[in-house]
Amino acid sequence: MTSAHVESRPRRTTARAGSAFLSTHPRTRLALLLAAPLFWLVIVYIVALALLLVTAFWSVDSFTGVITTEFTLDNIIEVVTGSLYQTVTLRTVGVALAVTIIDVVLALPIAFFMAKVATPRMQRVLLIMVLTPLWASYLVKAYAWRSVLSQDGILEWLLAPFGGHTPGYGLPATIITLSYLWLPYVILPIYAGLERVPDSLLEASGDLGGKTWPTLRLIVFPLILPAIIAGTIFSFSLSLGDYITVNIVGGTNQMLGNLVYTNVGAANNLPLASAIALIPIVIIFGYLFLVRRTGALDNL
Repeated sequence: MTSAHVESRPRRTTARAGSAFLSTHPRTRLALLLAAPLFWLVIVYIVALALLLVTAFWSVDSFTGVITTEFTLDNIIEVVTGSLYQTVTLRTVGVALAVTIIDVVLALPIAFFMAKVATPRMQRVLLIMVLTPLWASYLVKAYAWRSVLSQDGILEWLLAPFGGHTPGYGLPATIITLSYLWLPYVILPIYAGLERVPDSLLEASGDLGGKTWPTLRLIVFPLILPAIIAGTIFSFSLSLGDYITVNIVGGTNQMLGNLVYTNVGAANNLPLASAIALIPIVIIFGYLFLVRRTGALDNL
């Protein structure tokens, strides 16, 4: 027997022992599988949020521009009490709510048709159509809407015979563009929720004389409400933190994301930018806290 065979035997024994141990300890196996992604999640998200929170309590020397790591509440007080930040916060929340409402209104009939009316083949076609915009670049779609909404764009050309005009650039253009960008993220959870609604419930309602709207309101809507809220989490949070689309079609410093970007770049005031960035984080965590018992988080 060669030395190679002698060395390989302990290795095989160790591998078999490890395999047997993992097969009888599913929790350990699950922990090992999740260790790498959880480590990455902690480093990228949790540590990043912790550093963001800490940076908000620093300051910038007005003469040298160097960040001072001494603890101060000046940035938090300025963000909470400043009229500019209060106005921009209300505007940002208003835009995010408008985008969310528009997307839900558009997504409900589309998702219902996909899940309950369309044939299996048509379902696949519609699903591809919903997913296809996600394959295109974010910037390409935003600039495409900038072209459409411009005074010489296609929308102006279509509305001109009827005496209408394009809304141009500003908050309406921002709402339109963001509604388009996040619509697939709202359709997909609602579609998944509708697919889980048994067809037998709709048939039973029809057999018992239930009309369309009462059936949708009393049977379908309560069952898909968690899926609807799950879709609103996507559209609301993504709109709340967006700044690129606002710069392209809405103008500068219109929303919180623009103020964060301005203070990080041109103003070189990272502590103040961190303090401003805490506002949408607090808002979205508050929203998640409110909807946690609806089951919406299980539909994400």
